[in-house]
Amino acid sequence: MSRLDDPSRRRVLQASLLAAGLATGTLLSVRSFAADRAAVNMQLGWIPGGNQVGEVVAKRLGYYEQEGIDFKILPGGPNVDGVAIVASGRGEAGQISSSPSVMLAVSEGLPVKCFAVGLQQHPYAFFSLKKTPIRTPQDMIGKRIGIQATGLVLLKALLVKHQIAESQVNVVPIGADMMPLLSGRVDAVAGWQTNLSALKALGADRVDLSLWDSGVRLYALPYYAHTDTLRKHPEVLQRFLRATARGWLYANKNRDQAIDLLLKEFPSLNHADERASIDVLMGYALNKASGTQGWGSMDPTVWQEQISLYAELGQFRARAPKVEDVMTLDILQATKSSRLVV
Repeated sequence: MSRLDDPSRRRVLQASLLAAGLATGTLLSVRSFAADRAAVNMQLGWIPGGNQVGEVVAKRLGYYEQEGIDFKILPGGPNVDGVAIVASGRGEAGQISSSPSVMLAVSEGLPVKCFAVGLQQHPYAFFSLKKTPIRTPQDMIGKRIGIQATGLVLLKALLVKHQIAESQVNVVPIGADMMPLLSGRVDAVAGWQTNLSALKALGADRVDLSLWDSGVRLYALPYYAHTDTLRKHPEVLQRFLRATARGWLYANKNRDQAIDLLLKEFPSLNHADERASIDVLMGYALNKASGTQGWGSMDPTVWQEQISLYAELGQFRARAPKVEDVMTLDILQATKSSRLVV
């Protein structure tokens, strides 16, 4: 998975879906929260892969079982609205590729809230070549920037952050591959720095302009849950997060073994690409913040920055949400000792 979730995607839960979930009592089953065992079905917004290495490790090494968690990864895809599924109660937890999707859903009234993040910094970046390098946002002026529709808002955010008029940049709609850059059709393309299977086509001439380093600070791979789950069953999410953190910390220290476990879970993945990608991935999952706050931590200040920026861009069709409605530190604070890097 290398794209951001479309901020203009189906941002409201279909009324019939939510009504059905409430009417049939599917928000949380009694079986799911028995005293000794708890089912946690983690709904994704994409097809699972290397970004789930920590969860796969935790599952295959028995960490979830030790916490009394029956864990499953539920795949997403182009026609699956993972946030809507969790909001309807048909999944105990969810993970989306990028933090704006959570705040956009909350602004539309969906009962979800983020309780941890997989990556401390978002690996989204703009890639150019050394013959026409784009090393700063100002270098984009007069250049052709190839971008997918799902990433257009991020380009706009970058331009607003650096007071660059959209008219000064030539935006070229493209697909997900690198060919427009290699062929000279555009001067830059966008994507995730962890997607080495796609980026290897650019070779040693690749030049990166990081979104985070350029001042647009988003989180990647946020974990979220229904607000009822957070209120009524926080201990289940605590157990889930403790096991997940163990998986990520093990994967960081034992990268070869982690990729072996990942390939057992998802045999269609390319071993060489995933082994190279995990080295990049861990740089985003574990950084200075995680050194003191532990894996999965997040900062309310960063969330407020996102909300303010998206409000300035006119991305909220309804109201701009409050930080406390979008995220909570409760689960993180209850599990801090289990998430620290040792």
